[in-house]
Amino acid sequence: MNVHRSAAVLAAAVVIGAAAPAVAASPSPSPSPPSGLYGSGDPTYDGVWRQSLALIALYRVHDQLPAAAVDWLAGQQCANGAFPAFRANPAKACDAKLMVDTNSTAVAAQALSVVGGHGGAVTKAVTWLKSVQNKDGGWGFAPGGASDANSTSVVIGALITQHTPVSTIRKGTKSPYDALLKLSLPCADKGAFAYQPDKKGKLSANADATAAAVVAARGTNFVTARADTGRETTCADATALTPARAAANGASFLAEAVAKDGYLKSALPGAEDQPDYGNTADAVVALAAQGGPEAARKPLEWLERNSAKWAEQSGPAAYAQLILAAEASGADPGDFGGTDLVKRLAATGPKQVAVSQDDDSGTSVWWVVGAGLAAGAGIGFLISGRNKRKRP
Repeated sequence: MNVHRSAAVLAAAVVIGAAAPAVAASPSPSPSPPSGLYGSGDPTYDGVWRQSLALIALYRVHDQLPAAAVDWLAGQQCANGAFPAFRANPAKACDAKLMVDTNSTAVAAQALSVVGGHGGAVTKAVTWLKSVQNKDGGWGFAPGGASDANSTSVVIGALITQHTPVSTIRKGTKSPYDALLKLSLPCADKGAFAYQPDKKGKLSANADATAAAVVAARGTNFVTARADTGRETTCADATALTPARAAANGASFLAEAVAKDGYLKSALPGAEDQPDYGNTADAVVALAAQGGPEAARKPLEWLERNSAKWAEQSGPAAYAQLILAAEASGADPGDFGGTDLVKRLAATGPKQVAVSQDDDSGTSVWWVVGAGLAAGAGIGFLISGRNKRKRP
């Protein structure tokens, strides 16, 4: 799942009045980033998303989770449990003018589930997500919007934090997996997932949607996705499609897509034929989660050789995304092609001293004390699959 879904979708919503993924340019930089936020770029469209990914990535490598960063994220939540992409004034109650969305809420729920002491906030977020579930069992970016594979997948990731079988969370008779599997293509179309049907109901393969859906269909999320072995990455049609079968089919599509060059290509209309670093990182996570380290080896090695400049230009969300790819595939994020991704990510946010503490479920996490805000690294808007998808 790509790191700037919020930026793209919210920008489009302002223009056309609907939450539709599109390409968005970054607004003018803020004079100074809010204290506790990772990165120095304007957080209007991606603050909650990048903050959540940063915290999850640092948690996964057992690094510091600065109290200021956790507090910033927790302070973005509205009273009803939902999160916007960015809430400029947390002291002011959320109103109808503030756009909340499923993606920001779901990723924040995943992040807060691992930081300790925020179980109530996670439950409220998940409760809100359930309240806006569509009749087909899925979710769109905006509450009530047509279900799409990426939004449904990241919400499934949030539902997993509640230790309740996703298949039991239903709107009428439909579960989230029902909505997701409707977007799975047959093997004649290489087993990919579509983002959404077009106006005529046709499904078209989408690599970013496929990576997101494979992770969700495997019953995992940003926090837990890691290399598994012994599971196939071949495509096979089935009379009764299951999440496990769809995950294998989707992984088959991704494996073929990266087989030649080791990376996924940009699908932006009119864009040059160029690598898409963010979507390639997503593919690494999906391939590792389905087929193990060997399945993800080629795109992982390509990222190790080529992603340093992209991450430096793009900021904390990119570093976090690469950490998740390395972690999921068994690589070392502290030496990723010669780059210490953990150190680079930590340098974009508040620096504090880590203290071990248990969360509500007894899982060890790293709380922090002290103060100080490091100079934030710039955050660019990633040229990635989340920015590519448009409603038909």
